[in-house]
Amino acid sequence: MIEIKQLTKNYGSFEALKGISLEIGRGEIFGFLGVNGAGKTTTIKIMAGLLKPSSGTVKICGYDIQREPEAAKAVTGYIPDRPYMYNKLTGREFLKFMGELYKVNGKELEERVSRLLEEFSLTEWQNELIEGYSHGMKQRLATCSALIHHPKVLIVDEPMVGLDPRGARLLKDSFREYAKGGMTIFLSTHTLNVAEEVADRLAIIQGGEIIASGTLSEIREKAGSNNTGLEKLFLQLTQFHDEAYDGAVL
Repeated sequence: MIEIKQLTKNYGSFEALKGISLEIGRGEIFGFLGVNGAGKTTTIKIMAGLLKPSSGTVKICGYDIQREPEAAKAVTGYIPDRPYMYNKLTGREFLKFMGELYKVNGKELEERVSRLLEEFSLTEWQNELIEGYSHGMKQRLATCSALIHHPKVLIVDEPMVGLDPRGARLLKDSFREYAKGGMTIFLSTHTLNVAEEVADRLAIIQGGEIIASGTLSEIREKAGSNNTGLEKLFLQLTQFHDEAYDGAVL
């Protein structure tokens, strides 16, 4: 469903991505981990068609995001870390607007809007202006808007930031249910407990390179750290990579 091959991104002489490659299958929740500045958001923006890579390819359901952007975006839902919303629309109006952008119309659109509002506990506020929504409500509404066209792939950048425990649980449970239905979810986060709880496989990016990937058990085995929690394992791997890199430079 998602195929990334030798993806690079340069900003002048700075290499933000250094030839990363990943393959993610149908119905998989894939955790993409890294510290701030590691390359997570650059990767996500290229996947969503918001940035052009310097080289390499990204395919979503077989569609090249650079050569076939409309087809790739038609099967993709994207939740950015700071979603933009039209604050003078109501929640229902916003979802209808987003549905129409994806060419969902009429009775089908009305049914999807109502179902999503109920699923994400927003029905009570559906006719209120978005400017009056809390951060958590806006985050849940952004999730609804990304799901309005029944995408095959959902790309999520830091979904849990600012959510209370109830909102975070609702989002995690929804991700699991959609994955069970065959949706592929690419979850970029530095909230390690979220990745450990919901992800089927993981990749850790550091300095624009993938330094570890696989299931949590596979990463533990490769690192020689059986039964280590993800937080400790992440710190161990990223610290080792930094020390190795510093040694190579010196």
